[in-house]
Amino acid sequence: MLTWLSKHVVFPLWEVKEGAGRGQYLRELSDSQWWPEQKIRQHQWERLRAIIEYAFDNCPYYRERFGDVGVPDSLKNWSDFRRLPILTKRDIRYRGDALLSREFRVEDLVEAKTGGSTGTALKVYADKKCREQRNAAALRSDRWAGWDIGMKVAAIWGNPPVADTLKKKLRNLLLDRMFYLDTMNISEESVRNFVKEWRREKPKVLYGHAHSIYILATYLLRIGVTDLRPDGIITTSMMLLAAERRLIEKVLSCRVTNRYGSEEVSLIACECERNEGFHLNADHVVVEFLKDDGTEAAPGEEANIIVTDLINHAMPLIRYQVGDMGVPSIRTCSCGRGLPLMERVTGRRADFLKRPDRSLVAGVSLIERTLTAIPGIEQMQLVQDDLYRVCVNVVRDSHYSKAGEKQLLQEFQSVFGEGVKIEIRHVSGLDQTSSGKYRFAICNV
Repeated sequence: MLTWLSKHVVFPLWEVKEGAGRGQYLRELSDSQWWPEQKIRQHQWERLRAIIEYAFDNCPYYRERFGDVGVPDSLKNWSDFRRLPILTKRDIRYRGDALLSREFRVEDLVEAKTGGSTGTALKVYADKKCREQRNAAALRSDRWAGWDIGMKVAAIWGNPPVADTLKKKLRNLLLDRMFYLDTMNISEESVRNFVKEWRREKPKVLYGHAHSIYILATYLLRIGVTDLRPDGIITTSMMLLAAERRLIEKVLSCRVTNRYGSEEVSLIACECERNEGFHLNADHVVVEFLKDDGTEAAPGEEANIIVTDLINHAMPLIRYQVGDMGVPSIRTCSCGRGLPLMERVTGRRADFLKRPDRSLVAGVSLIERTLTAIPGIEQMQLVQDDLYRVCVNVVRDSHYSKAGEKQLLQEFQSVFGEGVKIEIRHVSGLDQTSSGKYRFAICNV
């Protein structure tokens, strides 16, 4: 009954109270996901032209950078769009004020900060309409996983919000309906307490950091908990390894829906119920895949992810290099949605390790390969502080052996070469960022 009231009474009333438009945006997005891809692309192009013209007219940075290209008069097709310069994290960090639209006051905007775990902390802004549209896009993808407005949710998050006022308590009771396991304090005791709360609250959905949900699954397996059965699992914020997905789905008897986004532009892509790739959020972003030489990647080819935000007028981000690597696709999903697919996200650029000849090694891919091949490894993290030394932090389980460790050393030595020292360090757990996330590979070279 409370679920029904939350969705059909509390949510609409809260929308009126806050002057938000998420409900209307959600209805529009629920329709547009079924449009043919050609219609989606045409709609995307119209929004793209509009945001570029707006940025040129209202943001000093773009008037300066686009002046030589002749925007907006010369913007006739997608080839013209790809002539525009790339926006980097450095640009945002040092020219952020010039990226802001003169039509908004900073104090009226929604501020977001990236954690800076790649060495580049950023501050970005969005207008309130953009925020509500982004929330609606998240709600649309939530429904693909079986999570709808009003459902009780178990969340695994770093530094979770605390309902410390009457308004926040009422909102959490009647609308958000979440309880948390803090990723900054995952132990057998905290997991047992989380299980008790789960059994009392009976959530329909499990949501949180991908690797943290995996850690929860390992604890549940270890302490013999077999009765947690959500209807949907949504993983986000971090890479989800194939081996981790398999364990999560086995322990919780539920399919995982993986989501990809960034603090700067919010939702970029998400799996649907078919798990055949990531549907790009084409209503709100344009996603390009560019090789290091600036040319477009072919389908199936790993490349830099470049994103253009179509709805943020406060701080337009046009052809922004988010720092992640991914693989484009030309396949269509059997679900029937017209939203185009990307194959997968392969990791952050900053997480690629380096060989002495400066060629790159995808740390996440290397971990995934060794995790599945060598028994006894529960978690692993690669840290490279020197071109000739790689530290491998290993969390062991009961199946770990000297033979497995020797195999691990040989595997890494074959990848990096004999001139690189591979150091294996046994640890009780992996360090987290300040927001409670984990990094599988860290390159400080």
